[in-house]
Amino acid sequence: MEEGINRRKTEHIQLCLTENVEGVNKSTGLEGISFIHNALPELDFNEIQINTSFLNKSLQAPFLVSSMTGGSELATKINQNLAPAAEEKGWAIALGSTRALLESDAHKDSFLIRKQAPTVPLIANLGAVQLNYGYGVEEAQRIVDMTGADSLVLHLNSLQEAVQDGGDLNFSDLLPKIEQICRNLSVPVGAKEVGFGIDGVVAKQLYDAGVTYIDVAGAGGTSWSQVEKLRSQDPLRKAAAEAFNNWGLPTKDCIVSVRNKLPHVPLVASGGMKTGVDAAKAITIGANIIGFARQLLQAATESVEAVIHNMDQIELELKMAMFGIGAASLKELQNTRRVSIMGRSLLEENS
Repeated sequence: MEEGINRRKTEHIQLCLTENVEGVNKSTGLEGISFIHNALPELDFNEIQINTSFLNKSLQAPFLVSSMTGGSELATKINQNLAPAAEEKGWAIALGSTRALLESDAHKDSFLIRKQAPTVPLIANLGAVQLNYGYGVEEAQRIVDMTGADSLVLHLNSLQEAVQDGGDLNFSDLLPKIEQICRNLSVPVGAKEVGFGIDGVVAKQLYDAGVTYIDVAGAGGTSWSQVEKLRSQDPLRKAAAEAFNNWGLPTKDCIVSVRNKLPHVPLVASGGMKTGVDAAKAITIGANIIGFARQLLQAATESVEAVIHNMDQIELELKMAMFGIGAASLKELQNTRRVSIMGRSLLEENS
């Protein structure tokens, strides 16, 4: 019988697999972006290039297996299917919160996936709030050393903690503690939300503190207030969570806001990403890397082959979108004028 943090990890996975945990009437905002078809693309589909780099490592595609899980029996199976798939496809991969790695001896193997993904960027993950609960540079470095990670991402999940029974609620004075981690850790440090979004103002604060990249993790996908509402045994907290079922900044708005404040910071777009077309849209408005989570989760409970099948489809969708507008590379996709944003055609404005 799993207890404490390990049981919570299993419950999180099961709820995400079986329940409607998306926000109510909340989208990524990407539906407001459309591509302007190019009937004469003047390129060979088979020559389209989607390779890039992240954390000083090469990627075969601009994709990240976003932080999902770790610290339970089911999480072990999921990560051991995700890791070799990421290695084969050349995607970056991020672990779920590694707090359980230091606090529980159970299921450590769920986090120790470097042997299954030896060459791709591997990102360890820790809740930033833990810096107010006894964690510091030493613990963060232990996590990096144990996992062999190329980076540590600190996740910001204030609303999730507020809804979660027994959540950690002291988010005061975290920025200087984040700065200490950034200054002293042996690997680059990133920051991410968990589905409610990071705007440009907060991103600038984090960047000035030393954070190397931002993962906006915007609204439009899994809502962790909804997940924790379903877990809660507290009727008052459960009822209050309903008021936040459409909380958060849409992923599109986050990308635009962060890119306006930080023109050159590496920017990961996650939160409700479902297809390669979503990815293409996000790239046109400033994202560098696209994170997929729940879209891969069911396949990850099945097999490595099932995960690779989903990855193949996402990559094909991205290339088809690029072919449809005549973009032969990610740089051309980033600079395309064949896009309409909320009905405003960039192509016509520059014709």
